[in-house]
Amino acid sequence: MKLVVPLAGYGTRMRPHTFVRPKPLINVAGKPVLGHILDRFLPYNIEEAIFIVGHLGEQVADYVDTHYQFPVTRYVEQHELKGQAHALWLARDYLSGPLFIIFVDTIFDGNLDIIHTTSADGVAFVKEVDDPRRFGVAVTDAQGRIVRFVEKPDTCEHRLALIGLYWLREGGALVQAIEELLARNIQTKGEYYLADALQLMIDQGLHLIPHPVDVWEDCGTIEATLQTNRYLLARGAANDQGRTFPNSVIIPPCYIGENVTIERSVVGPYATVLDNAIIRDAIVRDAIVGQGCHIESTLVRDSLIGDRARVRGQFRRYNVADTSWVDALDSSP
Repeated sequence: MKLVVPLAGYGTRMRPHTFVRPKPLINVAGKPVLGHILDRFLPYNIEEAIFIVGHLGEQVADYVDTHYQFPVTRYVEQHELKGQAHALWLARDYLSGPLFIIFVDTIFDGNLDIIHTTSADGVAFVKEVDDPRRFGVAVTDAQGRIVRFVEKPDTCEHRLALIGLYWLREGGALVQAIEELLARNIQTKGEYYLADALQLMIDQGLHLIPHPVDVWEDCGTIEATLQTNRYLLARGAANDQGRTFPNSVIIPPCYIGENVTIERSVVGPYATVLDNAIIRDAIVRDAIVGQGCHIESTLVRDSLIGDRARVRGQFRRYNVADTSWVDALDSSP
């Protein structure tokens, strides 16, 4: 089994954090988003992992090579961001045999074992939503086969939202479809979409089916990332049991890293505090605090604070990048 992870985008909705690190390496509940995703596929005997990288791709390679030992790991660079299908086309020499494709905004919970039992040529994993108009959706026939993909439909008639996870029995069929997509210049909103290539496969007679997941969380925006942090902490990523700090209260669930200093503060619920952070005379809840941060005399809530940032004074919502300084106190550092 192969695993293909396209992650070359700039992550503009996560700025300023993505000026200094790729979006998949933003930490959620004690681990980069990419780590949560890769862990999900370890039971499926991944023989080859293919990462399609771009902006700050060397950081992705460093993280993967340090924390994971796939039998084969490849990195393909996408210099021009022409869309999902174009990214996969760049890796075409490696897309043979059965493979998963997952996009890095996708944190999910569900059983993927259907790949061992289905006779279909491919599976698009979906989540039924009340309002599908913000998503791509799968349209099925009476037999449950996918007959059409629709990007951001105008109505709520079809509610099977595509979560960004696919399994294909033969990756070579996808390569052929993308080749046709590019030759015919089939674009959606100026980009070559994977859904359009999959539609060509369906039109050529291949059998694709939807399969639901239980949970689908997104990490594409600050707000969505904080929601995913809450979900993961509540579902077992917390490590706050037995942790005590001087004159402080820890309200579960929380993840607290190594060598963290917490004094005269309230931390939690739903707080992720990474290694070597310092929190003094503060309240931190529903927030992600990066490595080496210094939080003092403030309330940090609904906030994402980058590594080695310093925040003092005033109660507000923060979105602070690495090594930044936010100081509302009239005093020298």
